[in-house]
Amino acid sequence: MDYIKELSKEFNWGTKYIENIVNLLDEGNTIPFIARYRKEATGSMDETILREVEARLKYMRSLDKRKEEVIRNIEEQGKLTPELTEKITAAKVLQEVEDLYLPYRQKRRTRATVAKEKGLEPLAEALLAGEEVNATEEDLQGAADIICEYIQDSAEIRGLLRDFYHKQGVLKSKGTKNESSVYDMYYDYQEPVSKILPHRIMAVNRGEKEEFLQVKIEVDEDKAKNLIHRSFFKGKNIKGKEELFESIVSDAFKRLLHPSLEREVRNTLTEKAEEQGIKVFAENLDSLLMQSPVQKNAILGIDPSFRTGCKLAVINELGQLMEIGVIYPHQPQMKVAEAKKKLLEIISKWSIDLIVIGNGTASRETETLVANLIKENNLDLSFVIVSEAGASVYSASKLAKEEFPTFDVSERSAVSIARRILDPLAELVKIEPRSIGVGQYQHDLAGKTLDESLTNVVESCVNRTGVEINTASASLLQYVAGLNKSIANNIIKYRDEKKGIKSRKELLKVPRLGEKAFVQAAGFIRIRDGINPLENTSVHPESYEIAEEILKMLGFVKEDLKNHDRQSLLKEELSRLDYKKVAADLNYGEATVKDIINDLMKPGRDPREDLVKPLLRNDILKLEDLHEGMVLEGTVTNVVDFGAFIDIGLKNDGLAHISQLADKFIRHPMEVVSVGNIVKAKVLEADKTRGRVSLTLKI
Repeated sequence: MDYIKELSKEFNWGTKYIENIVNLLDEGNTIPFIARYRKEATGSMDETILREVEARLKYMRSLDKRKEEVIRNIEEQGKLTPELTEKITAAKVLQEVEDLYLPYRQKRRTRATVAKEKGLEPLAEALLAGEEVNATEEDLQGAADIICEYIQDSAEIRGLLRDFYHKQGVLKSKGTKNESSVYDMYYDYQEPVSKILPHRIMAVNRGEKEEFLQVKIEVDEDKAKNLIHRSFFKGKNIKGKEELFESIVSDAFKRLLHPSLEREVRNTLTEKAEEQGIKVFAENLDSLLMQSPVQKNAILGIDPSFRTGCKLAVINELGQLMEIGVIYPHQPQMKVAEAKKKLLEIISKWSIDLIVIGNGTASRETETLVANLIKENNLDLSFVIVSEAGASVYSASKLAKEEFPTFDVSERSAVSIARRILDPLAELVKIEPRSIGVGQYQHDLAGKTLDESLTNVVESCVNRTGVEINTASASLLQYVAGLNKSIANNIIKYRDEKKGIKSRKELLKVPRLGEKAFVQAAGFIRIRDGINPLENTSVHPESYEIAEEILKMLGFVKEDLKNHDRQSLLKEELSRLDYKKVAADLNYGEATVKDIINDLMKPGRDPREDLVKPLLRNDILKLEDLHEGMVLEGTVTNVVDFGAFIDIGLKNDGLAHISQLADKFIRHPMEVVSVGNIVKAKVLEADKTRGRVSLTLKI
């Protein structure tokens, strides 16, 4: 297969650019590096499309490898023909290859193989040739079994039926238990295979797995059998044997084809649903990781609990732990006055102006305690609720134990909760991505594919943001392009020994960090107080000379990047530059020059600073306070296929159904909302019995 030509056609991208991309990937370059620093070679293809190109290239190569295996296996059986070779070679998808290979695949013992062992294959061939035969009833049945298998193994018939099932099949489910459950709506449910939505497929699958549902795919049997008949007996003389062949077709369909195709169609539906689930999870994770950091001199984190008390952790502006403690304001101790006194002491001592509360057990009660404390003492501070998803995973991890060896799990969790607001990305990278609960049916998703997708998201976020080499954790560094866990640990060790890293080039002294890894990583590393001011920008070391030439053209030097007054003047001058003219004058790529100019305009700037800050509160909202038509401000916490969950300050998030997200038609909620968005939502219904709130953004 001509990969370059195929990819160019599929992605509607220049052949030369695709060829460069394939070469860059084959040379071991990372996607973030290619996307950011090889724009001239790729035609400025963005990171998302680059990953799609990489995935398609892997698939096509894997497909070709499988074709070679299949052709070799059939050839070894002495059954390969030029026509079959041509069909296998021309196949566009793996399923076509497997369909063509099916008749030659080694089979388990079947009724057909038993009949063949009895020497009945010539009788089957004679029947299909329209010859008169004289055979016993038993032999005719054996020949019929062989013909059934011929029908089952026909690539043409499987292809026709597969298309028929997807276009006209109906998925049906019914309840298996005489009890109410979350699957009530699926107890007597049916929907065309062609229309069923991904989240419904996942729900039905889970209901079946938990033995609440019985699920099947149904088609019009007569139409299916007619398809088989027309395809298989085309050009064959079956006159006088119609009844025999009708029974053969019926048997082939019911016993062999339907069970096989039903499994296949359900697997395809599940794969598509999982693909969508992974996409939703990945986009939500991206939004969550890229939330704007909240810069505070000191933050108090609280991990709420009843019996064991609420663990407290104070961190400074660098995320360093300053103090830990515990209060017991809830059942069974109910030491409310003592808890308030302790909180006031900590707030005064560290000048706390933000309290971060985990959303787990006793969260609502702790939120009430803090809100009352603020009101009673007229305090100038706010609080925010953050998801504890994955906090317990981090707290019990080897990393957390190394960081806080003398702390118990909940004390480590309190630190993590506080840091999630200070710098969401730096803290959340410590947690296995699948443990961060921002998806739909994420626990039902295929492990390897999900993990790869989420790792790509984390890698993308880390490299988009840039990493300060002298303060970053190993967890953060391992996601920098070109680095891994081992190299990240070596960087930390080297940094500690040398009391800091002063230049990007110094990274080449780190054990196991060679030239190739350096080239990939260097542009994504930041050194705030480095020898060269360019090292606190996204300018890659390979482009330092170009950056200095641009500065020189404007009458500046790189040291001006550290001078606030000169920096302001420089920004003005840079904003007036025509990057195309500069590129032509310097004989350098336009895309790269444009990026360098942008980088020089904002040295050391975190791209997340431009995003919306989290919604902070100083009072609590009760379900009883809500009424229909009430408008509230809230934070989007999760986006799924059927809508968006919004934190409006209650114990449970409200739900805005997809139909309530916009005044226009939208195919998916992500077209209008993302995790972390601050939105105005109107209450449609407050179900006080079930604690559920329906919201609308159509205000």
